[in-house]
Amino acid sequence: MERLAEQNEQVQAQAQFQAQDQASVSVEETDSTAYLTPGQLMVRRFFHEKTAVCGLVFVILLILSAVAAPLFVNGKPLLIVAADGALSSPALRDFFAPDAQEVFVEKMFNWLFLAIPAALILYGCFRKRKRIFWPVLAVTLILLTIPFCVSKSQMTQVDWRKVAAEDNASKYYFAAVPYGPFETSPDTYAMPSKKHPFGTDNVGRDVFARMTYGARVSLAVGFLATAIELVLGTMIGLFSGYRGGRVDLAVQRLVEIVICFPTFLLLLILMSIMLDYGTRQSILLVIFVLGMTGWPGLSRLVRGEVLKARQMAYIQSCESLGVPLHSILFKHLLPNVSGPIFVSFAFSIAGAILSENSLSFLGFGVQAPSASWGELLKQAFADPLSYWNLMLWPGLAIFLCVTAFNFIADGIRRSIDLKS
Repeated sequence: MERLAEQNEQVQAQAQFQAQDQASVSVEETDSTAYLTPGQLMVRRFFHEKTAVCGLVFVILLILSAVAAPLFVNGKPLLIVAADGALSSPALRDFFAPDAQEVFVEKMFNWLFLAIPAALILYGCFRKRKRIFWPVLAVTLILLTIPFCVSKSQMTQVDWRKVAAEDNASKYYFAAVPYGPFETSPDTYAMPSKKHPFGTDNVGRDVFARMTYGARVSLAVGFLATAIELVLGTMIGLFSGYRGGRVDLAVQRLVEIVICFPTFLLLLILMSIMLDYGTRQSILLVIFVLGMTGWPGLSRLVRGEVLKARQMAYIQSCESLGVPLHSILFKHLLPNVSGPIFVSFAFSIAGAILSENSLSFLGFGVQAPSASWGELLKQAFADPLSYWNLMLWPGLAIFLCVTAFNFIADGIRRSIDLKS
């Protein structure tokens, strides 16, 4: 009996010690998060979601590959060392003035190729002096923009690989994939090989090169169209929800009218009209129409959040103190209703990418010879089994891209939901 009593006492002592240890750990965790802002807490919770982190990693890699495309997928020599030691770079001339239909998209991503490293370097130099960092960054970005505005594109039909083979005196340095997205060849519908890892399309263009540059189009449509939607939906929802009354009633009737228009059918009609008039910049029209027709859903979401937040004590205190309207909307209301906006933003990017590729598949989106994942899928439509490489790679890219953005949106939703 005495031994049993001693064993029970030891078990109870161990249980008490474990409980105290767990309590101390929980206190330490509480203390570590006590001085974090709501945004920092949301970021910490987001990175605990494995699927969301996987989606974020994939999107970052996709963006980096699209931005750095001219560096590892280029049909022109990156560097030519002549016999007399002179240096030249045909790829650099094409970098600032690309010869492409979607000039805006190409210049935007080429500008990002220079702007992102410059911003990171400046941040490392002026990290502790933020008052100097922002003006220096603004001046640097403006200076980087000037060459893209001044340079004019030059159409050159030169087979640089043939020139390099014939010129034994000079050294030519090509990219890892020495094919451009617009270069044609007699080797049409070629299967994947060492020369063309993803095969070629109906006019002999390298599928890997077109997949890489097609990512630029999809990302540009996804982010820019959703940015237009985000600005319009947020502004209208904030103003309508806060004002209420007749203003809210009139705005909501306008929202209902816009929702009645089928977005995809409207896109088809506008694209067909613009193509009849011979327009070249079709991607800008897709971005504009997607942004102008996608904001009603977000505005209703923001309005609902504002209607709940405007009844809070801090908003009523701001009103009683005579705080200006713009301060109430953007400094007090917007930060507290931004969680659902971020979720909707990530989901909308996925929807915009699907819409762009659907239009290209139907022939109303990005026009040849511009690269698009949907346009590659269209080429495999006649015989998917024979042209399986034209169906597999673009379809897999669309699936992974949309799934990644959905994972990110779901991770944001979980990170702002304290009950999850």
